[in-house]
Amino acid sequence: MLQFAHISYIYALGAIPVMALVYWLAMRSRKKAIKNFAELPLFRKIASESSVSKKNLKFILELFAVLLLIGAMIDPEIGSHEETVERKGSDIVIALDVSNSMNAQDITPSRLESAKQAVEKLIGQLEGDRLGIVVFAGQPYVQLPITTDYSAAKMFLDNVNTGIVPVQGTAIGAAIDMSAKLLTEQTSSSLSRNKAIILITDGENFEDDAIRAAKDAAGQGIIIHTIAMGSAAGAPIPIYTNGQQAGFMKDQEGNTVVTKLNIDLLQQIAVATGGTCERATSSDAGLDNILNQVRKMGKKLLSSKVYRDYDEQFEFFIIPAFLLLLLDIFITEKKTKWYQNLNLFGKANEK
Repeated sequence: MLQFAHISYIYALGAIPVMALVYWLAMRSRKKAIKNFAELPLFRKIASESSVSKKNLKFILELFAVLLLIGAMIDPEIGSHEETVERKGSDIVIALDVSNSMNAQDITPSRLESAKQAVEKLIGQLEGDRLGIVVFAGQPYVQLPITTDYSAAKMFLDNVNTGIVPVQGTAIGAAIDMSAKLLTEQTSSSLSRNKAIILITDGENFEDDAIRAAKDAAGQGIIIHTIAMGSAAGAPIPIYTNGQQAGFMKDQEGNTVVTKLNIDLLQQIAVATGGTCERATSSDAGLDNILNQVRKMGKKLLSSKVYRDYDEQFEFFIIPAFLLLLLDIFITEKKTKWYQNLNLFGKANEK
């Protein structure tokens, strides 16, 4: 398999015809200048040691040297062999609640920021597993399709906030359904026990039947682990204006809205799928125990074929280019004695 390390340098080949044109114009101008100076036979006698043929030869050597140097910059690479890379891992989807209630600060710095820190920690501990991210409030959205690109996962995670989903609410059931769909699309066996959803939410569900969704996921061989964000006592929901807190959310009667953790729902979801429920605190999101449970799941074999080894070919261009330039240095534009004796271009010069 052939590829080019720096294919953009191919545009430099446009310099070759430009160099040839400039040289031709220069030689043409030189010929006109000679005619104005003296008749051609007389000039050849005056400048008997000057060799147009050697001048042309030097230019051709320089032209080929530039061509070879451009080839070295493009750097063709040939795949020496195809290597099959195999790894074992699980498919994991993080279902992260981004409703306004996740801004509550009964877990510092906030429920959502604490959850994001926990997910980032999880990403840092994954080995060979594939990860996807679903964010949800009143509706769920796929924030990151399943991938092994952990750097991309962290980048997408950084952009998560409560304003990322336009419809507010907490549709846990819909989030489970979308996460399960994302997982089942990535595997040929719907009952393989290597798929998990990690649901991170405060459990306030006003939109749908989350238990039904959890049972459907269990029927597809998916385990749901839940992380409960918040406290039983609850906390008010901050309102932000231009990045600054401007008070707390109030209901229609003017009372401050207090959001409370619904841990009972999250425990039922976990039990329905054979998962675990962990309660987050300001110092711990309960992630370590869940990660240990994920590692105990059956690992499936993930295989991919890639060309690993490429042999660079630039030396086949740069070495001849160096030799041509070296040869060009030692070739003068004057006729040598042996060259004059041979007089190979004598007839041409006479013309």
